[in-house]
Amino acid sequence: MGHFNSLHVCSNLLTVCVEPSRVEAIPLHPQRSERIVLSTPDQSSSAPSQSSGAAAQAAIQDRPRAQVLIIGAGINGIATFRDLALQGVDVAIVDKGDYVSGASSASSHMIHGGVRYLENGEFRLVKESVEERNSLLKIAPHYVKPLKTTIPIYSTFSGVMSAPMRFLTHKQSAAQERGALLIKIGMMLYDSFSRDGGNVPRHEFLGKKASLEVLPQINPGLKYTATYYDASMHDPERLALDVLADGLAAGTHARSANYIEAVGMDAAGVRLRNTVSGAEFSFEADIVVNTSGPWTDLTNTALGQASTYMGGTKGSHVVLDNPELLAATGGREIFFEHKDGRIVLIFPLAGRVLVGTTDLEHDMTQPARCTEAEVDYFFELVNHVFPKVAVDRSQIVFRFAGVRPLPRHDDEAPGFVSRDYRIESRPLGARHGTLLSLVGGKWTTFRALAEHLSGDILTLLGLPRTVSTVGLPIGGGRDFPATDAARGVWVAANGDKVGAERADVLLTRYGTRATEVITWLTAEPDAPLMQHPGYTRREIELIARAESVMHLMDLLLRRTSIAFRGEVTLPLLTELAGVLAPVLGWDAARSAHEVDTAVNTLRDMYGVHLAPAETPAVPAV
Repeated sequence: MGHFNSLHVCSNLLTVCVEPSRVEAIPLHPQRSERIVLSTPDQSSSAPSQSSGAAAQAAIQDRPRAQVLIIGAGINGIATFRDLALQGVDVAIVDKGDYVSGASSASSHMIHGGVRYLENGEFRLVKESVEERNSLLKIAPHYVKPLKTTIPIYSTFSGVMSAPMRFLTHKQSAAQERGALLIKIGMMLYDSFSRDGGNVPRHEFLGKKASLEVLPQINPGLKYTATYYDASMHDPERLALDVLADGLAAGTHARSANYIEAVGMDAAGVRLRNTVSGAEFSFEADIVVNTSGPWTDLTNTALGQASTYMGGTKGSHVVLDNPELLAATGGREIFFEHKDGRIVLIFPLAGRVLVGTTDLEHDMTQPARCTEAEVDYFFELVNHVFPKVAVDRSQIVFRFAGVRPLPRHDDEAPGFVSRDYRIESRPLGARHGTLLSLVGGKWTTFRALAEHLSGDILTLLGLPRTVSTVGLPIGGGRDFPATDAARGVWVAANGDKVGAERADVLLTRYGTRATEVITWLTAEPDAPLMQHPGYTRREIELIARAESVMHLMDLLLRRTSIAFRGEVTLPLLTELAGVLAPVLGWDAARSAHEVDTAVNTLRDMYGVHLAPAETPAVPAV
């Protein structure tokens, strides 16, 4: 695609189209003849009359009717939206906050089969999870990558007698680590679910000597290590935005808006409130789908349909900038059971080390925070696995916590609560229609879950399924180079305007949609940010214009990984607000408010304390 003169704003996220000479559009699906026209923000003026987020909100309010209204734009709601949109269903999705800003934003960045679920007897879930893991490696290769995972083992027979009791009662017995025999059985079962043509290698066991040769910093008290493959998500929020963009690209029958909250029900439909403007309106739908995760019961109560489906548990994580610990992992996840019986993980991600997670009861009326006690717990487990590697609080660049959307479990131990999902159906109160509530669900199975949920919706609507999402590439995963050689060819073909190094960065960041980003970046003069040369001004402008950014925190947490990597500084916040202001129509007071809000939110929710004189240690473009 070359330079272009006339462009316009569209609500599709990071999708670009050129007018009047339009680029060749991408086929939506090999089984369909429709083709998507990609659209890009207007470059004819310094600021659009309405941001993509405000335009999307207006599209919901101006036509307050759809066959299906989805409440909750986490990954499962978004995936269901995409599936329905591909079937041609008139569907709208809203969220009281930003896209994937709830439970989906606090994941362990894992796409995994759930080897530990075998002990719970959840064989169906493990099989589905492994199959979906293998599928995501193929359809979303730009964000989902194979991850070698190693379990350190300190005994041979430990847990053999207690495991059957845990399986039968789902209650935690006295803390006892799983030994080699038990883990070997689990690995063999896990491998049996992975037979789909050699997508990932089978597991391997090593003795103490060989294990210490591979991981010299690991606790020398181990007897064996078991190594298998799962997968990691490098940018889960961007993966979700790609899924959403695919749904929006299906046509104008698919609409989405962030910062619109469901606050009640009246005779005209679901009462929605724009949390930015405060405007309220009623929205009519034949089917209302509650995919608000751990907030499902609270949402149902607001709709006059009180429920007690949920019983989520809090999981916290810390992100460490510790080069020694990063090197000690050997580029693999360390996954093991702590002495208290909880599963924990340590793995390298984005040049940092992610350590998690906890599994604690939580009151959904209260915010989830990573506590100092949890930090102590994380440091204890790191010292247990890598006793020679020093860790301390000064190395924490980011901390986060979220609540898993688990079903109500009463006296069942949190670790044994099912990670499977189910769909609850009931009449839509006094109005004609149906309320569906999703209970459970996790990142790994979002495509299969969406297929199941949308299948139920299609049945209620009396419509056939016309498109399968099995094997359907997601966003920038389409035609993503599968080998180093193919990547080199792509970089050479797209690096003539921005340079090979920059093209490679953009491919990592956006997948093959980077070609559209490059077209936008090079249409007018551009320059790196002064406070973060890894991004340019026009790249930030594009994100703001095309990806429904409403607040500065949306950019820091979910459109980029700047906060996750610990790269935020006060001067950077000021610079970013200055770039966003003309695009989003902010005046000086609004820009200052966004900066102040970001400073306070980063401190209170994510443990990031900013000093004015800080300078980011980030690579240049």
